[in-house]
Order: sequence, then C-alpha cells, then structure tokens
Amino acid sequence: MRFRIPKRLLYAGLCFSGGTVVAAYVSPKFQEYSRKQMLLPRVYAETQNIVPRIPPLPTREQQLKSLETGEFDILIIGGGVTGAGVALDAVSRGLRTAMVEKFDFSSGTSSRSTKLIHGGVRYLEKAVFNLDLEQYRMVKEALAERANLLKIAPHLSYPLPIMLPVYKWWQLPKFWAGIKAYDLVAGREVLKPSYYLSKRKALELFPMLKKDKLVGAIVYYDGQHNDARMNISIALTAARRGASVANHIEVTELIKTTGTDGKEVLSGAKCVDQLTGNVITVKAKCIVNATGPYTDLIRTMDNPEVTNICQPSSGVHIVLPDYYSPEQMGLLDPATSDGRIIFFLPWQKATLAGTTDNKCDISDHPTPTEKEVEFILKEIKNYLSPDVEVRRGDVLSAWSGIRPLVSDPNAKDTQSVARNHIIEVSNSKLITIAGGKWTTYRHMAEETVDRAIEVCGLNAPNDCQTKGLLLEGAEGWSPTMFIRLVQDFGLENEVAQHLSNTYGDKAFKVAKLACLTGKRWPVVGKRLHEEFPYIEAEIKYACREYAITSVDILARRTRLAFLNVHAAEEALPRIVEIMAQELGWNKGKQKEEIEQAKTFLKQEMGRDLKSASTNVPINFTKDEIDTYMKRFRAMDSGNKGYITVNDIRMHFKKLGEFVTEQQLHDILSEVDLTKNAQVSVGEYLQLMSALKTGAVCNNRFAMAAQLEEQKRIPVNRSGGGL
Repeated sequence: MRFRIPKRLLYAGLCFSGGTVVAAYVSPKFQEYSRKQMLLPRVYAETQNIVPRIPPLPTREQQLKSLETGEFDILIIGGGVTGAGVALDAVSRGLRTAMVEKFDFSSGTSSRSTKLIHGGVRYLEKAVFNLDLEQYRMVKEALAERANLLKIAPHLSYPLPIMLPVYKWWQLPKFWAGIKAYDLVAGREVLKPSYYLSKRKALELFPMLKKDKLVGAIVYYDGQHNDARMNISIALTAARRGASVANHIEVTELIKTTGTDGKEVLSGAKCVDQLTGNVITVKAKCIVNATGPYTDLIRTMDNPEVTNICQPSSGVHIVLPDYYSPEQMGLLDPATSDGRIIFFLPWQKATLAGTTDNKCDISDHPTPTEKEVEFILKEIKNYLSPDVEVRRGDVLSAWSGIRPLVSDPNAKDTQSVARNHIIEVSNSKLITIAGGKWTTYRHMAEETVDRAIEVCGLNAPNDCQTKGLLLEGAEGWSPTMFIRLVQDFGLENEVAQHLSNTYGDKAFKVAKLACLTGKRWPVVGKRLHEEFPYIEAEIKYACREYAITSVDILARRTRLAFLNVHAAEEALPRIVEIMAQELGWNKGKQKEEIEQAKTFLKQEMGRDLKSASTNVPINFTKDEIDTYMKRFRAMDSGNKGYITVNDIRMHFKKLGEFVTEQQLHDILSEVDLTKNAQVSVGEYLQLMSALKTGAVCNNRFAMAAQLEEQKRIPVNRSGGGL
C-alpha cells in the first residue's frame, strides 16, 4: 500500500526546509551585518560621551554675569566659526571656557561664504601638477572634516551634486581624472561617486546650460549648508555644555601680569558691552585670538611692534531667482576670464553665484561693488543658454565677505600667503589662530586647544571630544521630522520643512511659539513675508538664542537679507515690533533699529548699489517714445510735467484698483531717483530704458502706467532685484 503525502503538506515541508536552509545561511550573515552596522560611525560622538539631558540655554544676562565673576582657563576672542569651534573644543574637554564677539555670532566672513563644505578641487589640481604635498594634505584633511560635519549636523548640511560642463574633447579625460582623484583622496568618506554625463543627459539635468559646443559633463559631490546657522549652532552647543558666550561684546584691552619668571603674560581682557556701554573684565589663564580679518588688531593690542600677517581679500556673491538653476544641481566654472573659478549653486530656493577675489581693506561693513557684480553676471552668461537672459535687474542681493588670508610669521618668507591655517604664540602667550577654511574649523580648533594646553599649562580632564559630537538640534532629528510638525501643529509643509532643516529637534520649541493664523489652513505659523517660509515665532525663539538687534534676525537667524533685500526691508517693521515685545524696546529704540537695519541692507547687502538703470542710455524709436509719453500723461494730472503720489492714488482709484498707502509710496520711491517725492519725464524714460535692457525687472510703476492697456495687474512687490 503506497503512502501518499498530501500536496499541501509536501509544499509546506519544502518551504519549511528551504526556509531553514536560507535562515541557516542568512542568519550568520545578518548577525555579521548587524554587528558591522553597530560598529559603523553614527551621528553620535565617537566616545559616546553624550550628555543624557540637554541643559537649558542660559540667558544673555546670566552669561554676562558669568563672564564678570568667573575665572576661566581659556578666553576666545571672536565668535565666527573658528572661535566657536575653539570654544566647543575647550569646554568639551572640561576647560572653563569663555567666548566674546564684537558683533553677532557669524556676523563676519563665516556667514558670507559660498555655503559649501568642500575639500577644494582646485587645491587638489595644484597638489598634483605642482607635486605639492602640503596642498594634498590640506585637501585630505578638508575631505575628512567634510564627512564629519555632515554627520554632526545632518539637518543643516547635505550632499550637493555639482556639474562641471566640458566644451572641448581633450578636456574631458583631464577633468574626469581630476574629479576621480578627488573621490580617491576622500576614500571611505566620499559622499557619492562622481560620474560622466553625455551632452543630452547634461542638458536634461541642467536645461539652462549653453548647448553650443558642449561635449559632456562631469558631476561630483560636495557638501552644502546654511553657514550662519551652522556657526550659531556650534556656539549654542558650547553654551549648553557650560561655556560662557556673549555677542556684541568688544575687547578693548588685554590685561597682563608678571609671571614667576619675571615675564609679562596675559591674564584677562577688558570688554565693553556694545548695548549698554558697561565695562566687563574677564579673567583667563589663556587668551585665543580667533578674529579672522581682525587678527592683527588683537595682535597689536598685545604687542604694538608686531608685523601684520593678515592679507584681507574681498569675495563678492550675488543671489538670483531660483529659475536660474535646477533645484538639485550646482555648476562650477573652472576657468573664468581672469583665471578664477565661479560656483553657480542652488541655495535656500534661490541661486547663489560667486565669488570674486580682490585685495581690500579691513572694514566693519564690507560693501560689494557694481564692478564685481557685473563681473559675476558676465561670467554666468558664458555658461548659460542664450535663451536665458541674464539681467542685472534679477540680482536680489549682493554681499562681500572678507577672507582673512595670512602669511606665516614662523616661515622664512613671511610675504608668502599660508595655504593652510597658522597658529602663532606671542611672548605674552597670546595664541592666534588664523587662515584656514570653513570646512576645517574643527581640526583647527583641536590644534589650537592642544597648543593652548601646552603653552599655558592648562589642565584638561579630557582629550578632544569634538569628532562626531552632535551639534545643536541634531540628536533627535530625522529627515521625516517635518511631517510631525505638520500633523501635530498644523504648519504649512514648506514652513515645517524649513523649521526642521534649520532647528533640527528644536523645531518643536519654535512651533510651540507659533500663533494661530485664523485660517482653516495653516492653523498656526504666520509668515514674516509671503515669499519665504520664515514665521513670526522664529523671532521670539531667536531672542532666546541671543539675537538682540534687528540685523541679527535679518542676516543670521533668518537669511532674508542674503536672499532678497527687498523682502527683508518689507519684513523689517514686523520683526522690530515682535522684538520690541520680547526685549522691551520703546518707540525710540524701535525707530533706531529700523534705521540701522536699513543702513545695513543698503551698505552691506547691495541695496544702495548704483543700479545700471541710472546709466542706461535712453534709446527708443519714435513709436516707443509716443507710447511712453502717452502713459506718462495719463498719470500726470494737470500736465505738471511730473507725477506725485497723489497722481498715482487717483490713477488707481479711476481704474478701480485698491492699493494701500504704503504701496503707493513704495511704487513712487522705486522710480524717484532724486528723492524729491516726484517722478519727472526723464526719470520715467530712464526707467523704461532700464526695463528694455534688463537692468531693471518687473517694475510696479511701469506696470501701473500701462494699467489702462492691461486692465488689471497685481500691485504686490515686484520680483525685480537691486
């Protein structure tokens, strides 16, 4: 009698047996994989020395009291990324740490960078062709620090593909080899492998690119970040760990005492609170000069006879509308007309272009020039399709950052510029850290604190802890955290993503401060400006993060001033109003803050750059002149020969258009070059000529003049630039 096995039982047995075999094979592999994953570096400190409960951030008043009454191991002068990095390194080693900054954290060069976290492709090229070992080491160090920075602040930094277009066949293997060498030097820390693109694929990914003679492109990866917020996050992380940090505190004098060997050594510094004028004396065993362009100012404060080592250089950037570049692809121009390189990058939903490199003087208020702006625009045109009209009027903001190049005082030839950072120790033990790159700030800080411990005999309980040490907001952050903000608070998607990618896990604290909008959606989160995701709650939160002037908000706690000076100026009154509530400002102080912020926008953000519109020759046909004069007379009631704000008011009223009083005055001021509250025929024709050439874009006054022809237009702020 044959024994029959039911088919279902047979199949089940086979599946079970097969599953057992697979499990037997996979299980050790999975266990080995899991073990390796546990060994992989996470976004935690390598020592796992994480503070289990994040301590609260001390108030500025508490920080000032601590500076005045405490005795510190180390005092850092300068609150840029180098100074903040030194402060974090020192306090995480267990040293009693203080840091003071004359303006705001990241107010100088650290907030005016190209926004890249990179090793420096051009430095590697020099290292290879010049057989320069120092350049090679610098690139390798920067690439290692790039990887670390992306791990310790994943909410603020991310990989960005950058395209290198190639227009000559013989350059293709050269560029490909160079970029592959860049990947090779990065080793295991490579963000993503570089790759070649055909002409068709390159144009598909970067449609604005010039097609003529294009043979292909190479794409490689570097990091990008919000530089000002990154700098502030480093300072806040140091503050939470116990460092006494304060902005708007200027060092006016270095204090010396006679040591046991009879030599004078530094023992502290006299500082002035820029807000109150109060003098604070800070006692410290060691003083670090991390002041960037102001390096020599502090060095001569220590020793008036010292030779200057800082060789300042101005780097100008401009911001253009987002349609100039793809959202997820940058562009590198490897050889401009004068031999420099220019980056053309998407950033904060705009397009960033720069930079120039010109010798300059040290200034508290570095100013971009029209010549530098025109140079960048000219170079951009060389790489963009003729279909894309590069217009001067599309420039939304322009700024200059002073790069503190230094000559090494320890070298035989002190005239040559140091390729890397330098650390100098004076006779009185002032430790100066100068030069270097944004990307390598952590390594620079580590070497500086090592030297401070050695020179000043400091007793540090720990070794360096900063490699892998998470920055403010990183610990509880995840890429999908913004969804919780939308669901839990009723924030707009764009606003939620912005908060998540700016504050990390602290975004929930910001959201809790958000006011009801009164709308069905979004439920909370009133915007400061309709074109940007910044909300009013951020102003309140920024005041708790040591923002104490309106410029602190416009330029660094938000990036409005860098993204669009017009939008920044429009949001300014509401920003000052909220700050007044938080900080107790009276009407006089509010007016002062508005004026100072407007001056900042004009001088440092390109608001008062002499636009090309004032110099464009008037060149019209007879028909064009007839058309423009007809429009002018339609607005000029009484045929006075000029237009006033009352004329514009009556013009809109006649056409049934509602415009606020503020908008009426704004429309007039856009054209009133002489600022006499009138628009003459000459000013109007100058405007129309500038519009024709692209020097000015989408002007409201010009649109208002042709209302009768177009019947209806929006009267909100135009999309034009500077």
